[in-house]
Amino acid sequence: MTPPLRLRGFEDWRRQARRRLPRGLFEYIDRGVGREVSLRHQRDRLDAVKITPRMLGGDRPVTLGTSLFGQPCAAPLAVAPTAMAGLVAHDGEVAMARAATRLGLPVCLSTQSINSVQQIRDAVPEARLWFQLYAWEDRALTRELLGRVRASGAEVLVVTVDTPTGARKDWNIRNGFDMPFTWHFRALLDVALHAPWVMRVILPYLARGGFPALGNYRPDLRPTLVRAVPDKAVRLRMALSWSDIAEIRSEWAGTMLLKGICHPQDAIRAADSGMDGIVVSSHGARNFDPCPAAIDLLPPIAEAVRGRMTILADSGVQTGTDVLKYLHAGASGVLAGRLPLWGLAAKGEAGAETALAGLMQELEEALRMSGLRMTDLADGGC
Repeated sequence: MTPPLRLRGFEDWRRQARRRLPRGLFEYIDRGVGREVSLRHQRDRLDAVKITPRMLGGDRPVTLGTSLFGQPCAAPLAVAPTAMAGLVAHDGEVAMARAATRLGLPVCLSTQSINSVQQIRDAVPEARLWFQLYAWEDRALTRELLGRVRASGAEVLVVTVDTPTGARKDWNIRNGFDMPFTWHFRALLDVALHAPWVMRVILPYLARGGFPALGNYRPDLRPTLVRAVPDKAVRLRMALSWSDIAEIRSEWAGTMLLKGICHPQDAIRAADSGMDGIVVSSHGARNFDPCPAAIDLLPPIAEAVRGRMTILADSGVQTGTDVLKYLHAGASGVLAGRLPLWGLAAKGEAGAETALAGLMQELEEALRMSGLRMTDLADGGC
């Protein structure tokens, strides 16, 4: 583990990331959607959850170790898939994978990542690698992508199902952040005011041969920081159906999850469809502003499918007590997205590792203070 850094806690990492990233990129990660009611509600509902501590349990040892999908994990945590982490830091997905691997945690790579799944595997052969899939319009190209993911040795396929259309993010329209980059005054000024970011992140890509690009796309179809998706064949297939899920299931023999399940009936159908697990999620409050908080969605879903599949959860995780609340509500594991990104932005690979290690330490402390142990928590079906 890296030596401790001075930054402590989510807000410290967030403030430092805000200083180091262009405003448009920071807000792309930080903000919600619409009036951001869901973003505020997500935090309020997590804060409202209370856990009554138990006393006089003696000196029972506290261990975070668990297993997810038959593989050991140092804690019930994984790094959530986040698009374009390679713009937060140069080769950011590789750095994130190294950080997570040193801590014994899985890392989930996004279809929309800058570093490809094979680059991650080559750079971090021992990584516990999961892959998040956005299906493309061209089904043959999607199958080809799944073949590359399979060849990389990825353990788990995570299919995102909660994005039936693009979410309108007015603040990104106003601040000019987009991919491809919008060449207007506000966006150019934002970049100019963050010259260290350009030198630290963008110039190394240019020195390697070009602008940052989405590495999981075929080279001739690859969107870049300055070029839109060049062919409708690799536009995202947004409005998925259960028949699409059945088709993907037929192409993927390994562990498969659906990410973004919010309703118990959808969870039951996922179990009936042969899914190994689900991620209960509000997409970090980034897609649908009226969506309830994931912490409220989780208990009825856990009740509906407990014992039939593994239940994970994400959205709004800032502290170890947030993780404990999700576990107590029925999840077997929790995905963290923004926190490790803020660590990556603030201090690179060491920052991502330290932010995640801090989350693990907070979870251990929360278990001690609550009197709970991992074996006491609700079993989401692991």
